[in-house]
Formats: sequence, structure tokens, C-alpha cells
Amino acid sequence: MAMDIKDIKKELKKVLTDKRYEHTLGVAYSAMCLAMVYDTDIKKAELAGLLHDNAKCMSDEKLLKKCKKHNLNMSEIEKEQPYLLHAKLGAFYAGEKYGVCDKDIISAVYYHTTGHPDMTMLEKIIFVADYIEPGRNKAHNLSEIRKLSFSDIDKAVYRITEDTIRYLNNDKRKLDGMTEKTYHYYKNIIENR
Repeated sequence: MAMDIKDIKKELKKVLTDKRYEHTLGVAYSAMCLAMVYDTDIKKAELAGLLHDNAKCMSDEKLLKKCKKHNLNMSEIEKEQPYLLHAKLGAFYAGEKYGVCDKDIISAVYYHTTGHPDMTMLEKIIFVADYIEPGRNKAHNLSEIRKLSFSDIDKAVYRITEDTIRYLNNDKRKLDGMTEKTYHYYKNIIENR
């Protein structure tokens, strides 16, 4: 059985920086708001939002070590850029450390950075909430994407992945293949309406 929300918050406060904890609360809040709009379980959205970055404040070395210890598959790009592993390890910890048995919540944590084609509504909510939460202020087209998130979540996912790809390309960083697949899937949905 999942830990109580209060206990999860206490634990997160221990393992996250103050800034990351504030971001986490913002994601949980945004996810709950989106869940209301899209008629999705508000408690699941809150829990997934709280747990989405539970492994974020680990060093690259520790992320690699923990993923190896728990036999979590790692792609070549994740081995080169271990910070990407926080979602995968966070999903593992959601179940093992925080007692979450709900596969929807675990999957939402797992895919919150890359997305994937044909996401569930909860997965889309966490993916979008991570991008639009109130503490964010640097993302391209943020104001427009925030408005879009509450009226057309598929279009918001498309725009977020588009902006993410543009940002990573401009920054000369490697792109995770799943982000690219997500982008093409949602681009196709938008173009074929």
C-alpha cells in the first residue's frame, strides 16, 4: 500500500533540494488541476506529480550505480547522460520505496521526461504538468503552452516535445529516441484532425 501523502512529502523533503521540492509541489498542483479538466483521478495525479522527480537529486554516478543494482535497463544515451535515468529509477522507487502498486502512476513517473506514443491521460498530465508548473519560467512559448494545456492536451504534448527537441538540438545535446517518437506521434495526431 502506498505511503500516506504527508509521509511522502516528508520523505521527499529529505531527498530533494528545496528548489526541487518546490518544483515537485508545483507539478503535483498542476497535475491535480489538469486532472479536474480532463476528468482523471485527482489523487492519482497528485501522487504521480509528487513522485515524478523522487530520484532527481542523485549524482550521475549514483543513478548509474542504483540502476545497475536494481537491474534496470539503460540505453546508450542514458549511460552517456545519466541524469535521464532519474525517471526510470524514480518509477522503480515509486513502487519499492513509496509503496505505489498502481501501474498508471508508476508509468506516469517513468515517462514524465520523454513521453511515449499513445500515452494514457495520466501520463500526458504528468508530462505536461512537469513543463508548465508555476515555478517554471524559462521554457519557450510557456504562456501559450500553459493555456493550451487546459484546452487541448494532445496539442500541448506536441508543442512541448517540439520545443524540447529544438532546445536540445540548439544546445548540441543528444536526443532520447523516445522523445522523438512521441513528437512524431502527436504531430501526426494534430495534423490529421
